[in-house]
Amino acid sequence: MPMKTAQDFDQELLILFDAYVHGTIDRRGFLDKAQKFAVGGVTAGMLLTALSPDFARAQMVPKNDSRIRTESPDFPSTAGHGTARGYLARPANMSGKLPVVLVIHENRGLNPHIEDITRRLALDNFIAFAPDALSPLGGYPGDEDKAREMFAKLDQKKSTEDFVAAHTFLKSRPDSNGKIGVVGFCYGGGMAHTLAVRLPELHAAVPFYGNQPAPEDAAKVKAPLLIHFAAIDERINAAWPAYEAALKANNVPYTAHQYPGTQHGFNNDTTPRHDAAAAKLAWERTIAFFNSKLRA
Repeated sequence: MPMKTAQDFDQELLILFDAYVHGTIDRRGFLDKAQKFAVGGVTAGMLLTALSPDFARAQMVPKNDSRIRTESPDFPSTAGHGTARGYLARPANMSGKLPVVLVIHENRGLNPHIEDITRRLALDNFIAFAPDALSPLGGYPGDEDKAREMFAKLDQKKSTEDFVAAHTFLKSRPDSNGKIGVVGFCYGGGMAHTLAVRLPELHAAVPFYGNQPAPEDAAKVKAPLLIHFAAIDERINAAWPAYEAALKANNVPYTAHQYPGTQHGFNNDTTPRHDAAAAKLAWERTIAFFNSKLRA
């Protein structure tokens, strides 16, 4: 049976699910409000299951793929949580030095989907590293609801410092060509923007539907930006005109794409909000952008 798509659900229900995913309402609140969409023998719980991730089904690169090497190194984060951990993937037969891509997860920590994205980048001949913001709390717990609850308990200032520290950790790798880019999704898209503000030495940043920084921070951005937006995503899109004006005023090189008919999270192929055509195009653009900015 094929995975359902966003078109199979009422738009109001999709907005409700987005609020649940981002902690605006809890599970009970979602189930109560979703009740009116539960018709024809379908329960609100079944709707939640249908909208939630199916990691195994969407996996593109198996964990044991012989073309890549993976490990889960710890790295120091003195201004953050002291120590953090991440998932690193690189080509098995790499020769010479390669560019590095920092991969930043959504608001559930380093789940199997983000590990899969990291392996996909390794197959495209990058060293890819995905830190887990939840590592100070024991790491991604294997359950999305628990992960969201844990995420809400993080000291976000320290978590930001953990991602800054991950950049420092990657810079010192002997197999790196010295060029580092960042890609992030949702929470990670916002963090990609934040790192572009914090790290003038960053070489490229690709935020997928992430919160933008304050317009006055645009002056600090030196990295070229490739920004992906969903079409139906008022929570994220509302702040873009002001930030875009600030990027232009400060001559920051950027390209922005909005994908018609898409929902927030359209790149995540583990849920029905995934839009296959838009995700394919956005990812092709992302790889081409990293190739042009990190390999020269």
